[in-house]
Amino acid sequence: MSDLLRAPAEIKYAEELDWLESIDDNPKPFSWRLSPKMVRLFVLGSERADGLDREVAQKWFGDRSFVERSIVTLASDRGLLLIGDPGTGKSWLAELLSAAISRNSTLVVQGTAGTTEDHIKYSWNVSMVIAKGQSRESMIPSPIMTAMETGAIGRFEELTRSTSDVQDALISILSEKYISVPELGSDADSDNIVFAKPGFSIIATANSRDRGVNDLSSALKRRFNFVRIPVVTNKKSEAEIVRFRTEELLRRHSIELDVPPTLLDVLLRSFADLRASAAAAGSDDEKLESALSTAEQIGVLEDAVLHGNFFGERALTARTLASSLVGSLTRREPEDLAILNKYLHGVVEPRSKAEGGDWPEFLDGGRDAIATLS
Repeated sequence: MSDLLRAPAEIKYAEELDWLESIDDNPKPFSWRLSPKMVRLFVLGSERADGLDREVAQKWFGDRSFVERSIVTLASDRGLLLIGDPGTGKSWLAELLSAAISRNSTLVVQGTAGTTEDHIKYSWNVSMVIAKGQSRESMIPSPIMTAMETGAIGRFEELTRSTSDVQDALISILSEKYISVPELGSDADSDNIVFAKPGFSIIATANSRDRGVNDLSSALKRRFNFVRIPVVTNKKSEAEIVRFRTEELLRRHSIELDVPPTLLDVLLRSFADLRASAAAAGSDDEKLESALSTAEQIGVLEDAVLHGNFFGERALTARTLASSLVGSLTRREPEDLAILNKYLHGVVEPRSKAEGGDWPEFLDGGRDAIATLS
């Protein structure tokens, strides 16, 4: 695992998954590796009342009901669609569920304007086709077809970014649970149909901000159970998410650093202020282009820590945090710079005078960063 830039969840938590599987005596649907109760425990972490011999860390921070509804959906005949704003943890939840259920979270199709039916069905090894003709051996199965053949969970990221043709092909897979391969003939003896094995399902994700890109048809919506993942607004929960994910990311760089609670509070309050400003804005020009998601907070904090470690005092400072925030959130010039400058003068400057602490240094760092970019 040490030589992987980013290990998938089933590899990263392999030892924990092995242990949970060894003690799991609850009924399991289909070919699931863990029971629904153990899947929930793996995702949300253990509690003292579970009576386990070891602690299982919480990996996804959100309402228990979202996880339970997702698990129940995957045990049914319907697909699961996780929908919400960017950065709300949809993909991470999909990965964790796939890892716990199938021990394989890598059967993924990324939805884009260039995604075709081949990406969710099959394609051909041209060299083998020329040499031996079309056969099952010369066919290249898509991740979704592989999931069907193995009774595993297939994932479809950014479903609403794919075209209507691709979405229509997915309707057939979710409804019929098989894929026809007409190139292999139509005889009864020919191997021209790939049937899904028990345990197969699809977890799709969609950003609520992508409405109007390629809206889902009514027919496709009926094949999915929707689980809407809201933006985290609870300060304590968001702090846990940011701290957990940042520490995890920094371990890749072998950096052991405790984020000072006061600086984490500065980051959380800054994002809360900017979200409130965006909500009150009268037009798109008056709010940042950034979604101001929890994931972007993590990116700002990681960037600040790495900058301090490589070029600073090997410590996180308010000045570096402010510089990272300005640099990460400035995507349009001069619009975003003007919004951030207004925030520093209208909110941070009065707060630094009233509260002191890390705010004066944060204010100076933000001003310097804006001046550099202007």
